[in-house]
Amino acid sequence: MKSEDLKKIVKEKYTKIVIQSDNQTNGCCGNSGCCGEIEFSMIGDEYINIEGYNSDADMGLGCGIPTEYAKINAGDSVLDLGSGAGNDCFIARKIVGESGKVTGIDFTDAMIAKAIENNKKLGYTNVEFLKGDIENLPLPANSFDVVISNCVLNLVPDKNKAFAEIFRVLKPNGHFCISDVVIKGFLPDDLSKDAEMYSGCVSGALEINKYLEIIKKQRFNNITIHKQKAIVIPHEILKKYLLEDEIARFTTENNGIFSITISGYKI
Repeated sequence: MKSEDLKKIVKEKYTKIVIQSDNQTNGCCGNSGCCGEIEFSMIGDEYINIEGYNSDADMGLGCGIPTEYAKINAGDSVLDLGSGAGNDCFIARKIVGESGKVTGIDFTDAMIAKAIENNKKLGYTNVEFLKGDIENLPLPANSFDVVISNCVLNLVPDKNKAFAEIFRVLKPNGHFCISDVVIKGFLPDDLSKDAEMYSGCVSGALEINKYLEIIKKQRFNNITIHKQKAIVIPHEILKKYLLEDEIARFTTENNGIFSITISGYKI
């Protein structure tokens, strides 16, 4: 599938998520089924007692909480890639305070509109949401202290470009902290190529060693995996894609889909 076709699928799906959220359904994690049969609720972490959390901005689309490990300081300039309805941006804003700045980038018009609407309710003057493609950010070089992202880069077709752009916009000695989805070991082609699952945050994922190679290739240092956990896909779902012997291979200890939270520094 071509890069632009994949981007179109992702845009359409995330637009649908916003529409269903506005219609007061349970969003993509609940009963709407907009993400196919693998729900985001099997991936994300709970935002319990996190300062700055805003439930209106949480559509349950993450696979971690990158702000937990991002070492954001008061006064920092923070960029959130694939900012959605603004959830992680508002948490980052609580940390940077009045003296800092938070910028969210998303390429889905409906998500940008939703984030701006949420920000107006909160009244933050140092939080902004811009439309942009992660592979070609509409931002100047050396602008941000910290870049965060939550279950988005796996959806980007060209991850080399994505991490090159992260490196470009970070200030010297700046760093990223990203929660994302990766593969360990064997993942059958039928599972990884399904377009519905691609926009559901699974099959756009890279094998973890390839993922790390891309980060290193873009000259990041002090790369650290802070957290990882297996994403469990129900057996009845796997049966639609795999034979029983393939399922057995897929579910062994060293194979499967994992969420990770990882950081790296521009030194």
